[in-house]
Amino acid sequence: MKTSSPQKSAHRSVSTFASKRLLILFIFFAALMASLVMRAAWIQLIPNARLEALRQRQFATTVTLGSRRGDILDRNGHEFAASTTAWSLFADPKIIAEPRKVAKQVAAILMPPTSASKPRQFDRATRSVLEKFQNKKKRFVWIERQLDTRTKERLQELKIRGLGFIEEPKRIYPNENLMANVLGFVGGEGRGLEGLELRLNQQLSAGRHQVAMQKDARGRPLIVNGQMFTESPDGSSVTLTVDRELQFVVEKELALALAEHQAESATAVVLDAQTSEILAMSTLPTFDPNEGIRAKPELRRNRAITDLFEPGSTMKTFVVAGAFEQKLLEPNSKIFAENGQMKIGKRVIREADEKHKFGWITVTELLAQSSNIGSTKIAQMLTDKGLKEVYSRFGFGERSGVDLPGEARGVLQELPWRDHLLANISFGHGVSVTALQVANAYASIANGGWLKRPYIIKQIEDVESGETIVGKPKTIRRVLGDEAVNKMRLVLTSVTGDEGTGHNARVPGFPVAGKTGTAQRVREGGRGYEAGAYLASFAGFLPANDPKFVIYVALDRPRKDYYGSAVAAPVFSRIAQFAVRRAGLAPVLISASNVIAGDAAEKARNPEADATQWRRDNGVKNDAEKALAVVEARRRRESLLSRLSSFVATDSSTPFGSGYSGVAASVQLGVPLEGAARVVASAGSAALGDAVGVIQPRPDLVGLSLREAMEKLSQSGVSWKKVRVNGQGFVSRANWASDRSVTLELNR
Repeated sequence: MKTSSPQKSAHRSVSTFASKRLLILFIFFAALMASLVMRAAWIQLIPNARLEALRQRQFATTVTLGSRRGDILDRNGHEFAASTTAWSLFADPKIIAEPRKVAKQVAAILMPPTSASKPRQFDRATRSVLEKFQNKKKRFVWIERQLDTRTKERLQELKIRGLGFIEEPKRIYPNENLMANVLGFVGGEGRGLEGLELRLNQQLSAGRHQVAMQKDARGRPLIVNGQMFTESPDGSSVTLTVDRELQFVVEKELALALAEHQAESATAVVLDAQTSEILAMSTLPTFDPNEGIRAKPELRRNRAITDLFEPGSTMKTFVVAGAFEQKLLEPNSKIFAENGQMKIGKRVIREADEKHKFGWITVTELLAQSSNIGSTKIAQMLTDKGLKEVYSRFGFGERSGVDLPGEARGVLQELPWRDHLLANISFGHGVSVTALQVANAYASIANGGWLKRPYIIKQIEDVESGETIVGKPKTIRRVLGDEAVNKMRLVLTSVTGDEGTGHNARVPGFPVAGKTGTAQRVREGGRGYEAGAYLASFAGFLPANDPKFVIYVALDRPRKDYYGSAVAAPVFSRIAQFAVRRAGLAPVLISASNVIAGDAAEKARNPEADATQWRRDNGVKNDAEKALAVVEARRRRESLLSRLSSFVATDSSTPFGSGYSGVAASVQLGVPLEGAARVVASAGSAALGDAVGVIQPRPDLVGLSLREAMEKLSQSGVSWKKVRVNGQGFVSRANWASDRSVTLELNR
């Protein structure tokens, strides 16, 4: 049957409508797809700050790290401070499966070996680590900073998912406590906290930098093999004016003096006499900057520039200098010293030593004998205003400008000064100074009358750009004319003469100019002075005719002796002897005591040189010669027995046989029984080989330089704190109090 025309027309209408609807849908989806493509292209190609911030928050994090700090070197390029590789442990708390178990494992490795066996400390360490795992919202927490490679490897062996390492530099001080108070130290974040590390933090650190760390879609850090390696710029390298070898000797001598005189603390400053460069600066007791954060605050202070004290008679030098400059007196001008007592108002001024009852004395004798009354009378000539001006010109009461942090200004009291205060200030009481101020004031006399700024930074070199900043001497002002300088050198040299208070500061072959100081200590937190408490000091320079070194030494509250002449002057002498020898200075004063063989002179300058000449001149034998002496001693035994029987007790147990004691062996061989000769006395064999092969219970020190002896003692396990030294030159005798305590006798 054929379809009717109306039906065909309706079918065509439906078909057309469907086609149009499909076309509309196609156009709609095509437009939608195009818009999505355009939006995607827009997102990908056109920057969008909001989306970028969202991406960074979701897929990246940053960690702030310190850069590699620059090295701190001495004037000869030896390291005082350096940086080495360390590893810092971090964790992602969200993916650590068993926090408590992991905390115990990590704590057991991080704890020091000495504490690992202590349950309480272990529990405390475990809780500390576990607390860092508790916050699951955090995706990055530090567990421990700056671990060594061995600890890092032990932690890696645990193979714990969620732990990782970041490589960063660690500050080390290879000389341990050497010059620690000057260097300072850095904290856990790598920032300088004290000393030069603080003062030069910006130059040494080259700034802090941030490390970007990628995360996956779940926020987990993407770490390769549990490690992150970072590259950072190096900080600038700093070279100091300090001589490491001289610094070592200064600290060793201070340590010996502390022990000998049972003092509470000691300070020393060594300056270049012409430029005021700091060649050594030490204060004891001290600390190890490798553990600086754990050290007591009072041990970390650089007391040479931070602590104020009343200096005592070392200030008389500047009273006399002021009088010379104003032409009030001459070195041979006479002053009446009132026979030991001088009344000022209701007070009485006395000499420091009750035995001193001076009448008429010259200005030169005044300084040599350290007369308080003589100093008072000169101060009265200057008046209070004049004396304050003199002290101020020499740098007291103001900061020296040294390139170290924490320098104190000092105290000069406001005018007017009453008569008794003027007297006290003239001999170093009622005025407060620092050790560096005193040393630098003496340097102004040594260098010809110029006050200069002391400095310790020789140069700063930027290793990235090669730019170098060089420290240079800076003159502050003229304080003395040439005539007054020459007079001061003359009168200060008399202090170290036979009759002067500073005779213990003399250095064989070199004229020394200086002044002793003995000051009562001000009572802590109150007025007046502390009974029985003193500060003993010596300040001086050498050679007096052409000064090269200025040295100031002070010991606080010594219990055995307290006069500067007995306590500080010998320390000055020993430091000065090393300084002139290290500098290779030729003796100025030639005498039999300081004329030494060329080989020995080389030995004094070069510790590695051979001391053959000195051994030969002083009859000191080497091992083979000692063994031969044993054989010779046995041959002559019978004749010696008869000669020694009158004063040596017989002992059949000695290796030389009946009637020949160890003391007799010592007398025969011409060396002490202790130490090296003990080996000879214990040989007891007629065979040369047997004698040579004897094992020495104590190191053989005879004939060695002091440095060689100290190195050998250190290798034998003897602490330098247990070593006492008498005399100068080479070791001629070692007196052992025990296997770990010895006194070395030196001679030339």
